[in-house]
Amino acid sequence: MTKFKFFILIFLFLSSCQTVSKKIDEKSSQEEKELTKWLNKTETELKITYGKPDRIEFLNGNNKHYIYYTKKFKIKCERKFEINAKDKVIGFISKNCF
Repeated sequence: MTKFKFFILIFLFLSSCQTVSKKIDEKSSQEEKELTKWLNKTETELKITYGKPDRIEFLNGNNKHYIYYTKKFKIKCERKFEINAKDKVIGFISKNCF
């Protein structure tokens, strides 16, 4: 009977890991959809919604990254938007934002 209980516990553990992984994938997909809406928007529109960036990185040429940090459950989320010389959002990167 103890082997049976052990297998049930293993099964429950593995199925719960799959559920967590699936939820993270869904949230990541949702995050990407939301950030895609910012492509070709202006720097001013981005600042109105997200506020002043936590950090600005200047890239080769006239492009720059606006970086925003948030924290949820002690997990640091980083959103990085690339702004071109015409002050338009041309790309983004999102890490740990779910």
